[in-house]
Amino acid sequence: MSERRAARLAADTATRSGRHPRRRRPFLVALLATVGSLVGIATVIAVVASIFVGGLARSFDARHDTIANPFPSGTRPAASGGENILLIGSDSRAARGPDGKPSEAGGRSDTLMLAHVPADRQAVYLMSIMRDSWVDVPGHGNAKINAAYAWGGIPLTVQTVEQLLDVRIDHVAEVDFTGFKDMTDALGGVTVDSGQAFAAGKHEFVAGANRLDGDAALAFVRERYSFADADHTRVLNQQAFMRGVVGGLLSRGTITNPGRIQDFVTATSEHLAVDAGLTFPTLVGLGWSLRDVRTDDLKTFTVPTAGSGTSPDGQSYVTLNDLAVGSLSQALRSDDVAGWLADNRQ
Repeated sequence: MSERRAARLAADTATRSGRHPRRRRPFLVALLATVGSLVGIATVIAVVASIFVGGLARSFDARHDTIANPFPSGTRPAASGGENILLIGSDSRAARGPDGKPSEAGGRSDTLMLAHVPADRQAVYLMSIMRDSWVDVPGHGNAKINAAYAWGGIPLTVQTVEQLLDVRIDHVAEVDFTGFKDMTDALGGVTVDSGQAFAAGKHEFVAGANRLDGDAALAFVRERYSFADADHTRVLNQQAFMRGVVGGLLSRGTITNPGRIQDFVTATSEHLAVDAGLTFPTLVGLGWSLRDVRTDDLKTFTVPTAGSGTSPDGQSYVTLNDLAVGSLSQALRSDDVAGWLADNRQ
């Protein structure tokens, strides 16, 4: 190889070697800038989310009531699979003393539902208990189940339900019916599926899907005189309303709208009373554990009944199917409500 050619090759090699660092430098700078931007964006998102969730927590904490002593004293059923939350609805939440009992006698719970959240968090089971169900109320003998609230407030209501189903109630939430109206309006309306056409006051409902505002929703869940079976259809309508609320919460129009979420939390909290353990972080944790649940995963049903009867003092009541209730109790304890529903289609 000539000296001239060797020199040219050496120069080319030096030139190529010198170019590589210049090519890499802009790429590394861009990469670091991009990563830095993404980290910055993630930090901003985290801060915004923290502020938003913190605002929801403050709204919840400022507006809801805490139920004093909601659980009965003495022996209670052992904790079992899943989590059980007792939902109590009334025309207006009664004022209560430090023992959890109503300050004034006479008020009765108008709606009782048990929400069972299984350990695998793949569904939520919402079970209605007919308010005229004839049961043993501890310390008072046989009576309609809603009388427990009048006699002993939330603690006796919890004790009565725990005795009926032989399962432990983990949390309690009480809401007045005005809350149904406000939470509906906060969601921008709720779609419910009615099994039949009927009228309630100025409101007309068709068989099938109905889009309701707050006033119509309140009429929908409260009406009973339009139905031959009275409360039986009424609880079905209340279940339809709850499915509609869940559908509204999970809709894209809600989960992508922070203002609507804020409005819903505010509207609900103002009409809500919960046990001290049902804190905002607890609710957020429960909600996160159910993040894969969709509207169709909310399963609603009613505690099995077996006709009606009349008490010695002339009260008309609903008789429960003791055999079916016994198997339901076992299903709740073993966290197999899905299997029970498959065997007991309603």
